[in-house]
Amino acid sequence: MQHITGISRQQLRISSLEDAIAPDNQVRFIDAFVGYIDLYKLDFAVKTIKTEGRPSFNSKVFLKIYLYGYLNGVRSARDLEKECIRNMEMQWLLEAIVPNYHSISDFRKNNPVALKKLFKLFVLFLKDADLIGCETIAIDGTKSRSHNSKKANFNQKKIDKHLEYIEDKTQEYLTALEENDVKESPAKIQNIQQKIDRLKGNKLRYESLEEKLKQSGEPQISTTDSDARALLVQGQVVEISFNLQAAVDAKHNLVVATHTINKNDRSALSAIAIEAKENLGIETYTALVDKGYHNGKQIEICKQANITTIVAQPEQGKSNENGTTKDYLVAQFQYNQDTDTYTCPQSETLKTTGSWHKKTTDRDSYNFKKYRTLKCKACPVKHLCTSRAGGREIDRSQYADAVEENNKRYRENPQLYRKRQEINEHIFGTIKRQWGYNHTNLTGLEKVNGEHSLIMLVYNIKRSINILGVPDLIAKLKKWNSPYKAKVLFLLKTKYIKLQLDFIFYQSKFAA
Repeated sequence: MQHITGISRQQLRISSLEDAIAPDNQVRFIDAFVGYIDLYKLDFAVKTIKTEGRPSFNSKVFLKIYLYGYLNGVRSARDLEKECIRNMEMQWLLEAIVPNYHSISDFRKNNPVALKKLFKLFVLFLKDADLIGCETIAIDGTKSRSHNSKKANFNQKKIDKHLEYIEDKTQEYLTALEENDVKESPAKIQNIQQKIDRLKGNKLRYESLEEKLKQSGEPQISTTDSDARALLVQGQVVEISFNLQAAVDAKHNLVVATHTINKNDRSALSAIAIEAKENLGIETYTALVDKGYHNGKQIEICKQANITTIVAQPEQGKSNENGTTKDYLVAQFQYNQDTDTYTCPQSETLKTTGSWHKKTTDRDSYNFKKYRTLKCKACPVKHLCTSRAGGREIDRSQYADAVEENNKRYRENPQLYRKRQEINEHIFGTIKRQWGYNHTNLTGLEKVNGEHSLIMLVYNIKRSINILGVPDLIAKLKKWNSPYKAKVLFLLKTKYIKLQLDFIFYQSKFAA
């Protein structure tokens, strides 16, 4: 019995690229989607046709390349150039056009804002296609490693440590020079002098970094990517990274809002929550959020924006007093809104003078009132409640009402909150573990935002194809009439500005 034989390489074949691509191939949707949109209205850097010189590539060619590449785990410009040559699907998509990797790379770097607008446009298409419920949205974030290494990230403590080492080492070399006599080798003396000169150069470098750090007003500075920051990833693990935020609709687990920041989640809730509302053009929705986002100011901003939050309540620790036992934590003190007083576990009433005090932390600032009672000094269980000589003192933040309302919703809706992980956790797993997008290929916060918007866009495309299939999705795209699309494109130009104005308004409204 002989082996299976192939077709001779010299055999002539009459076929077309169209015959090689199945009707349900994802490249057909990419082609239809890119062909449908107007790059100019989305503020892409569009190549204009000139009467002289070498013809340029249509900008849609590069968008097709990146959509296909990111859908298939290829995002290096050099690798994408290779795919244009050897990949039959890419040949069909581009009609055998092969741009060089420089041109491919420049398109992504030059269009970060336009890529974000393209993501928003697709979200509105998904809403119109009835793939988004607009009722329950889960919000979460994940860290994406930057190009900046830990060695190229500095804070004041790290700079001081380097300067101290340089001082000690310089003094050591100077002492060695003084101890050299005429019998010692001149080469050895010259070697020590070279080391001293190198240390002087390093000292100037660290002093320059120290000056930049002071001028920036930031607690840290990065030299490779100035926008990258040392962020807590898990437990005590710190990486120089960015924080990718995502809001995911519960109906089909599609991403409805995304942006990237260089801070932790503590003060990130209101921005992504309001962005989701603006992208969908809805009046209200319920946001499911984990305890890392629990922040009174952020919850209050969401409340004013008509967003119902269910943010997990952190475990109750000690109050602002030392010596407090479990039975006398702040949560055990009942607040009466009508009388603006607290009742302690011993049924005594803590009152306030009505004066507002200001507290500023490294993350935020807020106003609060103090509540006390004179009967605390004679209380038989004072040693269980507080070690403060003047008695127990309760602080109530200006955002306490919004926080208590949120915490009540969290306690009353355990089943709804449990859906949070089902809605959004697998998205980050797919992007980071399956596709390998656990780091960014670009530098600078704006460009990183553009790349992450592209990643979330292709995730939505992939998922919507899995839900409806390519032919049905293309059919819905064709039904998306031009007047509606024109209105959407106009809104995209104004929504980002409105979002920023709203956010500034909410921030100023609740500032001290």
